[in-house]
Amino acid sequence: MTIFPAIDLKDGQAVRLTKGLMDSAKIYSNEPYKLAKFFEESGSEWLHVVDLNGAFAGEPRNLDQIRKIRESTALKVQLGGGIRDEDGIKRYLDLGINRLILGSIALKNPEFVKKMAKKYPIAVGIDAIDGFVAVEGWAQTSKIKAAELACKFADAGVEAIICTDVGRDGTLSGINVDFTLEIARASGLKTIASGGLSSLEDIKKLKEHKEIFGAIIGKAYYEGKLNIKEALMLVK
Repeated sequence: MTIFPAIDLKDGQAVRLTKGLMDSAKIYSNEPYKLAKFFEESGSEWLHVVDLNGAFAGEPRNLDQIRKIRESTALKVQLGGGIRDEDGIKRYLDLGINRLILGSIALKNPEFVKKMAKKYPIAVGIDAIDGFVAVEGWAQTSKIKAAELACKFADAGVEAIICTDVGRDGTLSGINVDFTLEIARASGLKTIASGGLSSLEDIKKLKEHKEIFGAIIGKAYYEGKLNIKEALMLVK
């Protein structure tokens, strides 16, 4: 299993939200690139970065910080937030980003995502509120079930699916293992759990299921509930 420490960017700062609400943002660093260095020094292989402003705006909004993060670390970086077209994908690949996460566009135009997945390293981000897909930075909820959307990418060449239970995100209330398994089994793809992870116990629960490929660690680290080095040792 792979651990993905997370850096969420809002107005150039590293923040964490609660349940996806922008006005709930708590600032943890004014220099996000230093966090990337720390995660690398801790033994991480991957970094999960989200441009929160971009997710709402539908276009990149934290490019300077993303560039600094990329330049400061040798970690592999997967990035999402506001990527809606091929030009956006190319821009980030040119910066040296290793994998792009397509979220809202995956619901609106799954054929586009399938086309991009044949050309570029793409992950699909499926975020759900009460089981239904949430888009536009979680500001809107669709009438499509998350597992139904996941099925569409089963044989599309997508590298991974990142599934987030929005209702748990940033709450430290525990990971939704059942939701993650539902997405993994519906798609047959490598599935990364996100939302609510609170402790090493959550990682142990996820590790019991071979269908679950990874876990994103955010607020649990920032609030001192979880030690990154211990989490990495647990999955080795």
